[in-house]
Amino acid sequence: MPVSNSPAPKWLKPTVDFGPLAVFLGLYWLKGLLPATAALMAATGIALALSFAFTRKVALMPLVTALVVGVFGGLTLWLNDETFIMMKPSIVYGLFALVLGGGLALKRPTIKAILGEAMHLDDDGWRRLSLRFCLFFLAMALANEVVRRVASMDLWVLWKVPGSMVLTFIFMLFQMPLIRRHMPPDPASAGE
Repeated sequence: MPVSNSPAPKWLKPTVDFGPLAVFLGLYWLKGLLPATAALMAATGIALALSFAFTRKVALMPLVTALVVGVFGGLTLWLNDETFIMMKPSIVYGLFALVLGGGLALKRPTIKAILGEAMHLDDDGWRRLSLRFCLFFLAMALANEVVRRVASMDLWVLWKVPGSMVLTFIFMLFQMPLIRRHMPPDPASAGE
């Protein structure tokens, strides 16, 4: 097992972030919703355990997601009702929007606590990025509610796994100009 101060392997973050979704998508098309939901719950637990084994910590977003997957996946299996697992993305996105909005209201951009190790921005940049993420997560929660209510299960699964991931990637690309504008100057290049 790696020493806690050594860097995590490059494969860890994508595995933790996308592995459970890939398992869910694959099993849904092979076996249906209930086996896919059970596999999603197991894969999410394994992903958290892997993250902890290599980093000795668990990031907040995967932990919240795992808790919601556990509760709503469990309700789906226990009650044999697909509604609960289909509501899970709306609840996760809604919780993220609520936390980010609450951080903004308290003048403490929560996104800085999540992404602060990966990038450095000035205070205005963190505030703007927090607001954008808050609105994005709110829009994603609403979009999931619309899709789950009007589309078939197959279309909802396609919306959930590749669809929402593609939209998130596109959203992140559109944040790059803001991020670049609000990055403090590099001290090494400032002296040149």
